[in-house]
Amino acid sequence: MRKQHSSKATVQFIPFTDAIPVTEGAAQEARRATEAAPSVTAPHASTEVVPRVKRRFKSNAEKRRIVAEADACTLPGEVGLLMRREGIYSSNLCNWRQQIRAADALALDAKKRGPKPNLELAQARRVEQLTHRNTQLQSQLDQALLIIDVQKKVSMLMGLTLATSAQGSI
Repeated sequence: MRKQHSSKATVQFIPFTDAIPVTEGAAQEARRATEAAPSVTAPHASTEVVPRVKRRFKSNAEKRRIVAEADACTLPGEVGLLMRREGIYSSNLCNWRQQIRAADALALDAKKRGPKPNLELAQARRVEQLTHRNTQLQSQLDQALLIIDVQKKVSMLMGLTLATSAQGSI
């Protein structure tokens, strides 16, 4: 089903000033009110996408340079001026000093030469060694129990009594 449109309608634009009667006093009040008000930005400005400020990233060399400059400051207020100039906080300086101390301590540690140990492989080898040792001990125990049984039978056949058997078995 088609919708039929009526004949072309004409649209008449009425200027804003003609539509609402404005008195001279009201116009002056409006002018006075807008003079004190801050300037209004263009309507399209509110629809713009404002890019996010990127997080400041300092390389290790920059951190070392800034910390060295801060340590070289002797006059009151110089460190604050440096922090404002670089855009950092005092907590950044404290954290960077700790990081530098930790990195320097790591650099001074003796490094073990050769290939790095594979912890999973080492653990698997240790489990294998322990399992092998367990089976050895189990076979020795079985052999010792067998010998003890044979000794008991021999002593019974010979009529010997054990002193420990009279007192109680272990």
